[in-house]
Amino acid sequence: MIHLALTAVLMVFAALVILGGVRDLVSYRIPNWISLALVAGFGVAAVIGLAAGAPLSALGLDLAVGAAALVAGVGMFALGWIGGGDAKLFAAAALWIGWPAAGAYLAVTGLAGGALAVMLLSLRSPLARPFTLAGPAWFARLAEPGENVPYGVAIAIGALAAFPASALVQAAAAP
Repeated sequence: MIHLALTAVLMVFAALVILGGVRDLVSYRIPNWISLALVAGFGVAAVIGLAAGAPLSALGLDLAVGAAALVAGVGMFALGWIGGGDAKLFAAAALWIGWPAAGAYLAVTGLAGGALAVMLLSLRSPLARPFTLAGPAWFARLAEPGENVPYGVAIAIGALAAFPASALVQAAAAP
């Protein structure tokens, strides 16, 4: 029963990360409540994870990874590389990812961000621009030359790719 409860909470992580990426894609905003819900959900998942057999040291490393990601996210925001919502989503997701999967999270997020930038450059080219104006307003905004990159999409992809290796998922999968 405890593994079922942990699995349900883990699905909330996936839903919130996807929602953050989609909201960033269509509005260039990631609402604070998404990051706050991720942080609160981690607390619930950590308690259930401990009951399911996750080691306390692994959850401590999750907290350390989340704190390091928050510092890195604030730094990237201060440099103007990402938005504030991106920084908060990055840190909140890192909290769930933890140490076992932090490298994969960073690598996949970086690769997805690069692929997203290339796609947006193509979309914003003079050849594609006339076709994008016929779409919905959020899509036309994506195609606007000089517009920002909705990096929450890359963060969501990186988080979902790395999540199976996290300590919480491993605890849920344990017999």
